[in-house]
Amino acid sequence: MKQLLTLTPRLEAMQRLLAALPEGAGVREVCATEEALNRVLAEPITAPHPLPHFARSTVDGYAVQAADTVGAGESLPAYLDVVGELRMGQAPELDVGPGQAALIHTGGALPAGADAVVMVERTQQTGSQDIEVLRAVASGENVIPVGEDVKTGERVMDTGHRLRAAELGGLMALGITEVCVARQPRVAIISTGDELAPPNVMPGMNQVRDINTTTISAAIQSAGGVPYRCGIVRDDAETLFQVARRAHQEADAVIITAGSSVSARDITADVIERLGKPGVLVHGVPVKPGKPSILAVCDGKPVFGLPGNPVSALNTTRIFVVPVLWHLQGAVPPRRGSVQARLSENVPGAGGRELFATVRLETRDDGLWAIPIFGESNLIFTLVRGEGVVHVPLGVTGLPKGIVVDVELI
Repeated sequence: MKQLLTLTPRLEAMQRLLAALPEGAGVREVCATEEALNRVLAEPITAPHPLPHFARSTVDGYAVQAADTVGAGESLPAYLDVVGELRMGQAPELDVGPGQAALIHTGGALPAGADAVVMVERTQQTGSQDIEVLRAVASGENVIPVGEDVKTGERVMDTGHRLRAAELGGLMALGITEVCVARQPRVAIISTGDELAPPNVMPGMNQVRDINTTTISAAIQSAGGVPYRCGIVRDDAETLFQVARRAHQEADAVIITAGSSVSARDITADVIERLGKPGVLVHGVPVKPGKPSILAVCDGKPVFGLPGNPVSALNTTRIFVVPVLWHLQGAVPPRRGSVQARLSENVPGAGGRELFATVRLETRDDGLWAIPIFGESNLIFTLVRGEGVVHVPLGVTGLPKGIVVDVELI
């Protein structure tokens, strides 16, 4: 029986993998801004004009000259003549002079001569064309000046910035309807095993449905990649190599699930070695679930041999594949959300491995609690029932009941 290669700590394994990959994003392409959600910028964005490009009111009220309101109060109001109303969507057609005011709405452009806005609640009409100002305003009060948000020529987004909903809105506000982005990496997924059946087939005795292709595809899409499903390959070294070689030629990264642990039929490592140099960099990582993972780079492309058990496959996709996909796009992986909660029971360590324990969250009278969901790595519904992951570091024997822990949300 072949022996598993020396286990490489998770962070060292990731560093070794990234060091063997090309730096930054590769191929660029132009994308319509409205279709660029979660895409990664391949060049910086600078503002072609200021935002806002005109001074605007933040309230409903009256545009005035602040000097006319000095000392105004309810017992001694300032009296101003109303010279008209400023229409939304139109350039101001009137000026505000000393002793005058103009009705203005939230977001409306400040007219020439005015330098502040009095909230309508701080005024009182005394006639059809007159108001009392019941509170003084300072110059610039209730007004957003030109360029308050963004100045002309300001760099608003850098290369490697991931575009979320807010970024898309900012780009549209600047009239930027196309952006240069990193091409989404195409990731080939090969599921191996004589025991696998397609999801649409009732598996026979000693068979299971292939779910890794679907779950890993979803994880790839969430990291900006494009899944390339290569189907199920039986346990034959030469057949697997031919499929893997074609996938390696056509995709930017390759994932092979199953066939990575220590047994006579495990052929993934040998196949990966044949795909290009330098080949396998790591075979075996002290994590649970996911110990027999393979990390490789073959002729500049990342190749992964992941465990076949679905929980292990998804966990190792999360901790190894997803960061690499962001790296290929020239981006830093987005931070995952987390909450603090108390453990409802003891979580034992994994005996020389980092443990990623699935938990569900429960709100009780005394706060938020994390309830561990124990189960083997081939039980996918342990993840379905989970809401987060608790990390037990390498060398820690376990986490005691009642301790406050960080729960990484999934």
